[in-house]
Amino acid sequence: MNYASQLKIEPGSAICYSGFREGQNPGGIYPSYEEIKEDLLILQNQWQYLRLYDCDRHTEVVLEVIEKEKLNFKVMLGAYIVAEANNYGCPWGGSYTEEQLEKNKITNVSQIKKLILWANKYPNIIFSLSAGNEACVDWTDHYVPVDSVINYVKMIKKGAKQPVTFCENYLPWLDKLKDLVEEVDFIAIHTYPVWEYKNIHEALEYTKQNYHAVADTYPNKPVVITEAGWTTFSNGKGICPSNVSEEYQRIYYNDLVNWCEEAKILTFVFEAFDEPWKGSNEALEPEKHWGLFKVDRTPKLVMSELYSGETAG
Repeated sequence: MNYASQLKIEPGSAICYSGFREGQNPGGIYPSYEEIKEDLLILQNQWQYLRLYDCDRHTEVVLEVIEKEKLNFKVMLGAYIVAEANNYGCPWGGSYTEEQLEKNKITNVSQIKKLILWANKYPNIIFSLSAGNEACVDWTDHYVPVDSVINYVKMIKKGAKQPVTFCENYLPWLDKLKDLVEEVDFIAIHTYPVWEYKNIHEALEYTKQNYHAVADTYPNKPVVITEAGWTTFSNGKGICPSNVSEEYQRIYYNDLVNWCEEAKILTFVFEAFDEPWKGSNEALEPEKHWGLFKVDRTPKLVMSELYSGETAG
């Protein structure tokens, strides 16, 4: 179903944005007003929609910059909800004490309340809301039961006017999240062919399959892609190093954007800038290298023609 007519959202280019630079990370040092302004000036000519993940200091400054600098962005704002149950199947740690899980529930309610507060404070900037990110998939380290997510969606819908969703890998939507589908205004899926061992020649077709698997299951509910991208490096853990490069990223990005424009699917490309704080300490950790721009804000190959001659500020 066409998202633009159903959700009253104008078609446009969309990207996930996290502005943490070298030496910065969530809960540590946050990007400054000027750093975020620099980022948004880089992005403004190419993208109309930004997706933000968390109601934290980073998001607060992004919203301030957009408002004060009168930038033409619309924001999908998410609450980042943390573990409310143990997930022993997570390879990198999904086990918590009962005391911690109870604290996390209090933290999550606080996040949802902040999401509602900012949605009402910036109604002309924030166009949609998400009750969480990848918290129900089998491998997550911040597992939240579906019933709890449903309660958060209901809280948000009661407190804010914007359309509400939950951002998750495409697979749980097909079965596990069926009850959640009834509550959200639109479905938000993530699709990563390279994590599922697809080569670049199979990539777009696999993305289409992921999208249509969900869209065809729920023909009366709009489906938005809130993450899709191609990393440019890998340490060989989970992604074959020969399957990633700036050239492959360029191919996938162009194929993805062309298809989504033709099919009128709102798709947030992951991710604007490389994120060195993520994942392991290994330099080639794939989580660090999804950006269309390097951490110094210079363009990778995919953006080199559009941003030729531009360097970091």
